[in-house]
Amino acid sequence: MRFYKYHALGNDYLVMDPADYPGLTAPNYDHIRAICHRNYGAGSDGILWGPIRSTRAPFGLRIFNPDGSEAEKSGNGLRIFARYLFDREKVGDAPFTIETPGGVVDVLIRHGGKLITIDMGRVSFTSEKIPVAGPLREVVGEKLAIQDREFTFTAATIGNPHCVIPLGEISETIARRYGPDIETHPSFPKRTNVQFLKVIDRANIQIEIWERGAGYTLASGSSSSAAAAAAHRLDLVDRNVTVHMPGGHIGIEIGDEFAIRMTGPVTRVAEGTLHEELFTTKV
Repeated sequence: MRFYKYHALGNDYLVMDPADYPGLTAPNYDHIRAICHRNYGAGSDGILWGPIRSTRAPFGLRIFNPDGSEAEKSGNGLRIFARYLFDREKVGDAPFTIETPGGVVDVLIRHGGKLITIDMGRVSFTSEKIPVAGPLREVVGEKLAIQDREFTFTAATIGNPHCVIPLGEISETIARRYGPDIETHPSFPKRTNVQFLKVIDRANIQIEIWERGAGYTLASGSSSSAAAAAAHRLDLVDRNVTVHMPGGHIGIEIGDEFAIRMTGPVTRVAEGTLHEELFTTKV
């Protein structure tokens, strides 16, 4: 089983091309968990299954989390997949599109594949679209009681759900402590990604991330997009925002109606073959 490994600011994915797996529609739940496991498998924050057939774009992509669930969209995953297409000479410098279950995005490869810009789509704060339980509304500045704390949050979607929590100080400890309970809170019927947000100034924010289906994460493109959009919606930042994360930073441009353009790096790590013996250990 062939794979290609990349990381985007420490957020790593394995690209698995269906062309290398004749007759396989997609990796199954047990295979995904085994492959992504940090100790028993190849280790990754997810699997990018593509390119697959799309009626809306030249390339289709499915994104699987380490827990076996499927994600609608991933900003870092999309940048990595775009770099893979470039490295395999399936695309060049001209703009192109990729379809995920979370929508179609426009992609521009820059600097020989090392820097990639993606038009991620529009952020919505509408409860029905995210989704968030309760009446139809914009979910902005609401309260959420978790363990021993009450948080004020803004929920958003950019094709996948997010819960953005502004705080005076943030840390990995806070993300790991409260992230799991927020991810699975009944307010979020499809679970949610969680960003703990600190505003540095009008052009810079810092986030710590608990990713749905993956856990604590060094960086995330969709989280950067949602956090920047939420900060702008709360009038805490302007339209051009640098998002600082433990793994590095991503540039976000916020257009009309919260249209998001994201720019960030991708690094090629390795390629190899998964041995069938991997799947004899239950994880």
